[in-house]
Amino acid sequence: MIVQLFVPCFVDQLFPDTAFNMIRVLEKAGCAVHYNPNQTCCGQPAFNAGFWQDAKEVCSKFIDDFSGNEIVVTPSASCAGFVRNYYQKIFENSSLHNVSRDMQKRVFEFSEFLIKVMRVEDFGAEFHAKVTYHDSCAALRDCGIKDEPRQLLSCVRGLELIEMDDNETCCGFGGTFAVKFTSISGGMAEQKLEHAIQTGAQYLISSDLSCLMHLDGFLRKRHMPLQTMHIADVISKFV
Repeated sequence: MIVQLFVPCFVDQLFPDTAFNMIRVLEKAGCAVHYNPNQTCCGQPAFNAGFWQDAKEVCSKFIDDFSGNEIVVTPSASCAGFVRNYYQKIFENSSLHNVSRDMQKRVFEFSEFLIKVMRVEDFGAEFHAKVTYHDSCAALRDCGIKDEPRQLLSCVRGLELIEMDDNETCCGFGGTFAVKFTSISGGMAEQKLEHAIQTGAQYLISSDLSCLMHLDGFLRKRHMPLQTMHIADVISKFV
């Protein structure tokens, strides 16, 4: 299967290794991965900030960059959820209305794609560690993703998954929410990390690097004994 790879802005700039690890896993699953170097952003930051017209221009470029019939796979449930749930609103009654509806059906988050489309869960990965998992709001509420990442983690040799209390509660990032409401966002992050540390886990895993970036900042500042990892970085640990 040929798939298009969408690498979100912040992943491209801050976590490129995760994108490369995702390619390794997708290729092992039997996919031919295509990457369009002209790609930029899905448009979510501008849309959430209220700049809908600016967002529409970015979203139009996204549709153009990923034209065709191939499935688009991304390591971000946040970006996938935005395309699925808001593109139709953005392009309602426009010349891109039908094209945007088609795009909504072709965009998949990484773990969701592996389980639901490729139907592969065991990649022979090995990672000897205790981990806990954070369900991002975008994965749970925008994409309906809950079991897929856990199915992948359950097949990793040496990995022990320990569920934390309130694992479906927001971490406090929310994009610009973390900037506009710093104190609230910080309190939510600290509560999330306290629950994670109480499990005795060494690593906090998620499908959204935006959440992990937010939480990692608090971990470093508070010198907490926990590291963050995207699920693609875990699954790619195969020989």
